[in-house]
Amino acid sequence: MPRAFASRADFSAAELRHLARQSGEAAQARRLLALAAVCDGGTRSEAARLGNVTLQIVRDWVVRFNAEGRRGCATARRPALRRC
Repeated sequence: MPRAFASRADFSAAELRHLARQSGEAAQARRLLALAAVCDGGTRSEAARLGNVTLQIVRDWVVRFNAEGRRGCATARRPALRRC
């Protein structure tokens, strides 16, 4: 069976859950909790079910988390379009 994901070594599942509790953004907390479930030995499928997303999206979350940490799990804010 393949590894769940290659995650950063500086965060444990407990720390991810703590970050989720501190988050003021529901979507970020959901992403962090899904990643924490996988860190605890859960499968990617379980994380996808917890996050109510597909496996590809869980993979994307992992990539962003590994690159940017907690900030990578935040919802990206797009600049507003200017109307002329």
